[in-house]
Amino acid sequence: MIINNISKYIHINKLTYFFILISFFMASFRQVFYIFFLIIIHEIGHFLAARLFDIELDKIYIYPLGGIAKFYIPYNYSRLKELIILINGPLFQELSKVLLVKLFPQHTNIITTYHYGILLFNLLPIYPLDGGKILNIFLSFIEPYKKSLETTIKVSYLIVLFLILINLKNIKINTIVMSLFLIYKIYLENKKIDIRYEAFLLERYLNQYRFNKSKIINNSNNFYKNRRHLIKNGGEYTLEYDYLKEKYQKS
Repeated sequence: MIINNISKYIHINKLTYFFILISFFMASFRQVFYIFFLIIIHEIGHFLAARLFDIELDKIYIYPLGGIAKFYIPYNYSRLKELIILINGPLFQELSKVLLVKLFPQHTNIITTYHYGILLFNLLPIYPLDGGKILNIFLSFIEPYKKSLETTIKVSYLIVLFLILINLKNIKINTIVMSLFLIYKIYLENKKIDIRYEAFLLERYLNQYRFNKSKIINNSNNFYKNRRHLIKNGGEYTLEYDYLKEKYQKS
């Protein structure tokens, strides 16, 4: 029952089928199977945690270079629950590695190598990898929501640049392709920051969240996650809801 429930959310890119077909002719299907098994179980880990918290799932997309589970997580969602959803992917991948080693003990070394390679890459502080999302969660404790997104993007670019520089003397085509792919994804995420922030504010207005902690800010770009705000303008103070009501009723 649960397998059928999960399978309807899995979308395999057409290029992935081609990649798998090529692996047959190159006698590397077993290695490809290990890689995709680890990736799919990783994404299912995200899926199950999201379902536990009643988060709506879009799809689990499987590409030749990896996979991604897309969720409709509210912008003002609990950071702890979001962190659990993110960590559950690597946790399930670790469990899938243990299962593969039990089933194919003769290939323990290659399974372990693939597992930790995928895991370490995915946990790099590069958005939109899991590591980048985790970084953004922790930054949001000390920075306004929009600023935490901007800082995460800057760190992401720096990490990709660092990876290119350390591999410059022995650069390979797969490193170039992956670096260009990551730069493109970071660029797209950077373009979405203003839209995300507007959605973040609109969500607060529509849902009228009752956060326990409050903060005084002097700029409408400085809203924090999980805080209610007083907006200071000179010697006057405006309640967050009053500010958002005026903002969105005008528009």
